[in-house]
Formats: sequence, C-alpha cells, structure tokens
Amino acid sequence: MIVDTHIHLYDPRRPEGAPWPDPDDTVIYLTTLPDRCIERAKPVGVEGAVVVECSEWVEDNQWVLDLADNEPFILGLVGNLDIHDERFGDHIDRFSKHPVFRGIRAHMWKPDDFDGLRKLSDLDLSLDLSLNELTLSIAKELPDLRIIINHCAGIKMDGDDPEPDAVDLVRRAAEHPNVFCKLSGMMDLRCTIRPAPTEVDHYARYLDILWDAFSEDRMIFGSDWPVSDRSDRSYADVLKLAQDYVSTKPASAEAKVFSENARRVYKWQDR
Repeated sequence: MIVDTHIHLYDPRRPEGAPWPDPDDTVIYLTTLPDRCIERAKPVGVEGAVVVECSEWVEDNQWVLDLADNEPFILGLVGNLDIHDERFGDHIDRFSKHPVFRGIRAHMWKPDDFDGLRKLSDLDLSLDLSLNELTLSIAKELPDLRIIINHCAGIKMDGDDPEPDAVDLVRRAAEHPNVFCKLSGMMDLRCTIRPAPTEVDHYARYLDILWDAFSEDRMIFGSDWPVSDRSDRSYADVLKLAQDYVSTKPASAEAKVFSENARRVYKWQDR
C-alpha cells in the first residue's frame, strides 16, 4: 500500500476565491480537487492521501472535510489553524470531531506558549511543521505529541555540500522519538535545478542524512503535489524518486515509509 501524506486541494474559482496559491503562480493556480490527484496517483499505485491545508481561512478546513465525506481517497486532513487565536480551542474541538481531521500544520510559534499544543496532544492529534530550534523545544516539552517535520527538514539538495548547522539540527531533532520526517519536497523545494534531476544519486547523500537520523521507522512519503509540478517533473517522477531511494535500504523499509509509519503518526481510519 502506498499513501501520499502531503497533497494540497483548493479551488480559486469558488465565488469566494482562495487565499493560496497566488494568481501569478501559473503552474499551480488551477482548480485542484481530488479527481486531479487521483488521476495521477492511482495509476502509479497510490491508494490514499493526506491533505495538508495551506489556506489560513478557518472554514477551508471544513471545505476539505466536506470533500472527504464524498471521497474515500482522502484519508486525513492536516488542518491549518492559528494556535494563538483566542478561538483555537473552539476550532480544534469542532474539527477534531470529524474522523478525517488528523492534526494541524504550523509555521511560527511563540516560544513560551504550549497550551494549544497540549490540547493537540490531549486529543491525540499531530503537528506538522518546519524544523527549527523551537521544534526541539516543543518535542521536549510535549513528548506525547506526534511531530512531523515537513519537506526533508529543509536540507538543500542543489549539489553543494550540506550545511553543517542544518545537519546538526536534523540529528538533534531525531533524538526525540516523537519526531518524524517527511520524505517530501525533494524536487520542488529542496532542489532548485529546473527541470529537477530524477536520478537518485543526485539526492542520496542528502537523504542519507535524514535516514541515518530518523531510520526507516520515522520517515514517511509525501509528494507535495501539486507544488511538486514546479519542479517540471510529474507526480510519477516524484514517487519514483522516493521509491528508488527507499529501494536502496532494507526490504522492511518500503512498507514503513510508504504507509505504516504514516498510519502510526496520523492514525487515520480505514475508509
């Protein structure tokens, strides 16, 4: 089974529009509903996906949940809610009642504010975020909160030597057993060469940093589609790169990276 843990859905043609992506982004500024993903994902063996919400509009969380009610391909939603909003508690109570709602994503945090994050942990939800020093503080303060670092933890993959500080941060993050890492964004975010290389050898030395830190037990696959289209490569290319890399590891890694670890961290229900 293959599950894609990082796709985006949105419809800028709605009457109210959409706050993301930017209309100038001609590559991805398209109506992007489940059918667009399914027609790319299912032919290459992907059986379900987790949606990661980019919109900051609270009701867009409900919009995805409504789509999921009619589309079992959507296994989970990582919502987008402001944890510092005075209504955060009400919002998380509301959305967490829906079985597809599996956690939230975050961009910036106040270092001393953990109340909202504790509520996530208490509700057995997860937290997606980028890797920085604050990530380590959260992981230490809330060891029961499942934390997913997005897009290869920010490791640049353009051909230069990896930055020592970034490598050190990855290793320190991995010391916390509640922290996972997404094998995602390789072609579109971490690599800026266009079209992005498809050869696994270009990426392997960077990915090995993550693998050595998190191992096969805490790495999970995500395509970052349709943002991945900015790489001038197809959905199939993105998946194949991840598969080619994981195929160089022990046979036990495939099932873990492409489904089992994601089930552990997001705890979706079979649909």
